[in-house]
Amino acid sequence: MAQQPRAWQRMLSGRRLDLLDPTPVDIEIEDIAHGLAFVARWNGQTRGDYAYSVAEHSLLVETIFGRINPKAPAKWRLAALLHDAPEYVIGDMISPVKAAVGPNYGALDDRLTAAIHLRFGLPSSLPVSVKKQIKKADKISAWMEAVQIAGFSEAESSKFFGKPDPSLMEGLHIVLRPPVETRNAFTARHVSLLEQL
Repeated sequence: MAQQPRAWQRMLSGRRLDLLDPTPVDIEIEDIAHGLAFVARWNGQTRGDYAYSVAEHSLLVETIFGRINPKAPAKWRLAALLHDAPEYVIGDMISPVKAAVGPNYGALDDRLTAAIHLRFGLPSSLPVSVKKQIKKADKISAWMEAVQIAGFSEAESSKFFGKPDPSLMEGLHIVLRPPVETRNAFTARHVSLLEQL
């Protein structure tokens, strides 16, 4: 009888996360922050001495989300911070690869997202209006990243991500720093948001 392939990963916290059936009790913010700080956006094809990590991107998305909706409660800001959290175990795939992989990637992402949300007191599925605002912040971040560090022209970036409102980006810049600094900033922001719940 053939042995089933292993579908779990041992985390640095000691947790054993089943990717096919994740449970909230096996999720720790330290594992998420560590993993995301080492996952490169844009397949690592960015300028600078450090990769632009998913953790850094998540911090920027949460900031932009707060500008889009300044009265958003902390729980929705937390959801914005955690919007790419499943990538701590499944990695960051660029959109063309996600399209090639097909719907199974989306289903895996959805299961992990639901477990992560439940772990930190969020609904397993977010309200559509909140999801749209997070997606808008995500696209603005992607536009900034494309122009500032990924070699896109503004016109090309606007074609793929839409032309963002300049006021939502005012004073914001892409930050490249060592993974340990990004990990610590992500964890600190998570703690701060939890304290506001």
